[in-house]
Amino acid sequence: MSNTRPIIVIKKVSGHGAHHGGAWKVAYADFVTAMMALFIVLWLMGSSATVKKSVAGYFNDPKGTSNKSGTDHLGAADALPLTDDNFDKLKDQIEKSMQEQTDLSKLLSQIEVTVTPEGLRIELLESKDGTFFDTGSSALNENGRKVLQLLAKKLGAVPNHVSIEGHTDSAPFAQSGSYGNWELSADRANAARRLMQQDGLRIDQVSQVRGYADQRLRTPDNPMDPSNRRVSLIVQYLEASAPDGTTPSTPISEKALPAGAAKPSPTK
Repeated sequence: MSNTRPIIVIKKVSGHGAHHGGAWKVAYADFVTAMMALFIVLWLMGSSATVKKSVAGYFNDPKGTSNKSGTDHLGAADALPLTDDNFDKLKDQIEKSMQEQTDLSKLLSQIEVTVTPEGLRIELLESKDGTFFDTGSSALNENGRKVLQLLAKKLGAVPNHVSIEGHTDSAPFAQSGSYGNWELSADRANAARRLMQQDGLRIDQVSQVRGYADQRLRTPDNPMDPSNRRVSLIVQYLEASAPDGTTPSTPISEKALPAGAAKPSPTK
């Protein structure tokens, strides 16, 4: 038997190692996502307040973007900043809501909604046959409560500020003493404010409460006309933000109006 050992040949194959898999792709995707998030944050920091509110509104209520703008109220798809371009939409919504309330149908002729240079003006006009307050009092009657509660829900869904005015006719106040039409007009405006803030209007939404007594008559030729007794709600315009994100301090009603534009009537 031969003692020759078998010859073992070991061959080394040179080349690349095993494939590293797709782990690098995941890491790269995470890096790109982080960079995109960083650039979005940097963009938002330099954007106007309106853009920031719209983006925040989208995340609060993604379905509210069907009108290409977010909202800052959950579920309030119609909560758009009101400008002269879309005030007519709110006007139509309010009038439609009033018409749908059968128990308020008799008061439709006493509720006037108009778009003015100051904003959307909603006036509750008294008549011989229909009132919103008890006679000679700042206490709201059933009609007044129902109308103001409906308006509070509608106006509470928009970011615009609201001012409230009280007006009387020129008839001297029946009670004697220091209480007169000035006090009555202011008290009625405040009564409307309190009820509306309880039923939908935000606490910080009311910008002014004013009592004018008989100084801004609706029908100056007939100072005793019942329609001079009224409460006016003015939904004010939102001004466009400046490039630095701030809002100009000059009220829109004090700015120069375009040529031919109607000026606010001093009788309303």
